[in-house]
Amino acid sequence: MASFKVLSVVSEVFPLVKTGGLADVAGALPAALGHHGVETRTLIPGYPMVLASLGTREAVHRFDDLFGGPATLIDGRAGGLDLFVIDAPHLYDRPGGPYMGPDGLDWDDNARRFAALGAVASGIGLGLVPGFVPDIVHAHDWQAGLAPAYLYYAGTRRPGTVMTIHNIAFQGQFPAHEFGMLGLPPHAFGLHGVEYYGMVGYLKAGLQLADRITTVSPGYAGEILLPEAGMGLDGLLNARSHLLTGILNGLDDSGWNPATDTLIAKPFDAKSLKARAANKVALKEAFGLDPDPGALLFGVVSRLSWQKGLDLLAESLDTLLGLGAQLVLLGAGDADLAGRFAGAAHVHPGRIGVQLGYDEGVAHRIQAGADMLIVPSRFEPCGLTQLSALRYGALPLVARVGGLADTVIDVNEMARSAGVGTGIQFAPVTTPALQMALKRAAGLWGDPALWQKLQRNAMATDVSWKRAARQYDTLFRALAAERAG
Repeated sequence: MASFKVLSVVSEVFPLVKTGGLADVAGALPAALGHHGVETRTLIPGYPMVLASLGTREAVHRFDDLFGGPATLIDGRAGGLDLFVIDAPHLYDRPGGPYMGPDGLDWDDNARRFAALGAVASGIGLGLVPGFVPDIVHAHDWQAGLAPAYLYYAGTRRPGTVMTIHNIAFQGQFPAHEFGMLGLPPHAFGLHGVEYYGMVGYLKAGLQLADRITTVSPGYAGEILLPEAGMGLDGLLNARSHLLTGILNGLDDSGWNPATDTLIAKPFDAKSLKARAANKVALKEAFGLDPDPGALLFGVVSRLSWQKGLDLLAESLDTLLGLGAQLVLLGAGDADLAGRFAGAAHVHPGRIGVQLGYDEGVAHRIQAGADMLIVPSRFEPCGLTQLSALRYGALPLVARVGGLADTVIDVNEMARSAGVGTGIQFAPVTTPALQMALKRAAGLWGDPALWQKLQRNAMATDVSWKRAARQYDTLFRALAAERAG
């Protein structure tokens, strides 16, 4: 029986290159799909860190001119992933990150760089590599948004296409003059093609022209149909809502496993929660906090941004401290927010500890040692940090939005009676509502038996990729059968 083949088209993938949750999803989903007989190859740009990580490699196609220069398509393996890597030095061999230079500004040729990603994906979909002709081309976020467009306008037999929205706030919009270099037919620049309010819209193109659309939680799938969350694309999404599915992300539960985690002070599981206390002690020591074993310890692992609602937390620090609680924060992003938290740590030594930047080990240690993890996002397509928190028994305190609402069961009276709560939700996403949630948390903390029950509930939650992989497999196979019919 021939294997079912999927080409995953993505601009970042863990563990090779990561700026956010997109990389985690792209890195974990192939293995989860493998349990369903799906062979996945991941197409990714040849950034320096990707090329350096390749073990085995084979050139499978050469381009004389790929958007401004020669390039080679490499078949290789790295980080446990089967890859196609676009080795195009004129597009990807440069310092900085995938999207921005060392100066923090977007590369001025991003339209060209990610058009190349979409065009090569289309080529592979149409048989560019004879040994791997996919049944489905799965495009992730705006950077891969042109892959469904190139396949749609190829005008020939093609694989099914699926466009996944990880965050609709990032859309890849470029001036109209960039259309000419894309190599698409003239009529593609229109309402039902890649044109978006007089510009070229990469995400819009994928949403308009893919056979199916998914996003990363059922809650977010509903929210983006509304003007306040659809970011200008709600009209298009409503018109194609019959093709839209919300599939909740999973977590790499082998990498995030408190029973085997070598990055934390002491492993533990739901049957050995007492061992978790050693992680709290070690975390406080690392952040210079007072020992005070009775203090409720809140943790944050987040980008510092308006979207993530960290300004609400900054405005609520007096409430948090007034409850006798402590805070550890790991994050990077907005300079003003970073300054506010660093300043608060300076004013309240022993009560607030802050580390600016990102460190994977510290992130694990916060999940293992904090009593509660705060995620006050204004919008959150899925969120992964609250999934890690559930896994590690750090009860999530989350805004009632998107994937946060889908993954955390609020400890209201009915949930307490049924014994099913796993954390706290708050709404609306405002400072007073967050402050009320902090007070609710302190009340729960005052009942140790209840707290331990909630921790066990949280740790029993299935946050793996199993459910999502089944849903993707079903969607992919149904689409492929429809295309073949």
